[in-house]
Parts: sequence; structure tokens; C-alpha cells
Amino acid sequence: MTANQHVWHKSSYSNQTGGHCVEVAEAVAAVYVRDTQHRERGHLAFSPAEWAALLSEVKHDRL
Repeated sequence: MTANQHVWHKSSYSNQTGGHCVEVAEAVAAVYVRDTQHRERGHLAFSPAEWAALLSEVKHDRL
């Protein structure tokens, strides 16, 4: 299954006026992230462990 076949959802951190929006799609082997306003430019793929580490760093204000 490709990233485009997954269900994408807007990040809860995206603002409601259309700025700073990212979408995320989770799969067993990867987490995909793309820019909502430029979906045609593709996506980034992270392993679940990489994604969890990134979210932890953001949550603890270390980025």
C-alpha cells in the first residue's frame, strides 16, 4: 500500500486559517507526513520509532 492509499488527517497543531498545515498518515511500517497546501510535492516517511522520538522532542520543547 502506498502513502497515497492511506487515510490522511490534519495535524492537531495546524492552525484553522490554512497556514502551517501538515497531514499525517499512519501505517504499520511507516508514518507519512506531507504539506497540506502542496500535496503534489510528495511526503516524508518515518519509521514508527523515529516518529515517536520526534514527537517526544517536540512535546518536551527540545526542538
